[in-house]
Amino acid sequence: MSRTLVIIPTYNERESLPRQLDAVLAAAPEVDILVVDDGSPDGTGDWAESRSRDDARVQVLRRTAKDGLGAAYLAGFAWGLERGYDLLCEMDADGSHRAVDLPRLLARAGEADLVIGSRWVDGGEVVNWPRHRLWLSTGANTYVRLALGLRVKDATAGFRVYRATMLRRLDLAAVESQGYCFQVDMAWRVIRAGGSVVEVPITFVEREAGTSKMSGAIIREALIKVTAWGAAHRARQAAGLVRGRH
Repeated sequence: MSRTLVIIPTYNERESLPRQLDAVLAAAPEVDILVVDDGSPDGTGDWAESRSRDDARVQVLRRTAKDGLGAAYLAGFAWGLERGYDLLCEMDADGSHRAVDLPRLLARAGEADLVIGSRWVDGGEVVNWPRHRLWLSTGANTYVRLALGLRVKDATAGFRVYRATMLRRLDLAAVESQGYCFQVDMAWRVIRAGGSVVEVPITFVEREAGTSKMSGAIIREALIKVTAWGAAHRARQAAGLVRGRH
C-alpha cells in the first residue's frame, strides 16, 4: 500500500480543523496528516500539536510567518518527500474539501501523476457558493485553458493528489506562486514535464466556519502570471512553427 500524506495548511482554523481531521481519518484511516500552520494567532498550531501527541498519524509543521498557500504546500511537499511518502495530497482545513471524496481520489492515483478533485467535470458540483464566486471560478478556469492550452477543467482546484515521483521531477524551488495561481502553476508544470492528469468529480462545500482567504491580491497575481505564462507559451509555439518551415 502506498504511504500517503495529506497536507493541510492552516491560518486561524482552530474552529474547523478538528472536524476536518476527524473526517479525514474516518474516511481514510491509513493516511497520515501534516498540518502546516503559519503562526495562527488563534491557537490552531497549539491545538494541532496537542492532537499530534494523542495520534501518531497527525504531525505538525509550524512556520513563523503567514507566507501564503503556495509556500505552505511547498514546505509540506519537502517534509513528505524527505520522509519517503509515495502520495502527497492537498486539502483545505475548512471542510470545503469533503473527506468522503478522498478515497476516490486516492483510488485513481495509480493511473496518473496528478489527480484533481474537480468541480467542473460531469458529476462535480459546488454547494452554497454565491453567484460571483461561481463566475470567478468558471471564468478563471476558462481563461487558463485559453491562455495556456491546458486540457484541465478545474486547474484552480486545491483538492488534489500528487505522486512523489512526479514532484521529485519538478523544480519546486522555482515555484513562487500563491493561491489559485499556485494550483495552476503546479498543474502546468506536471503537464510540461510529461505527467498525466485525471480529474475526479467532487462536491465542493462552502466553509461553515472561519473566513475565506480569497483576496484581490490573489486574483491579481493569478491574472498577471497566467497572462505572462500564456504569452510566453504562445511565443514559443510561434517560434516552433517558424523553425518548422525552414
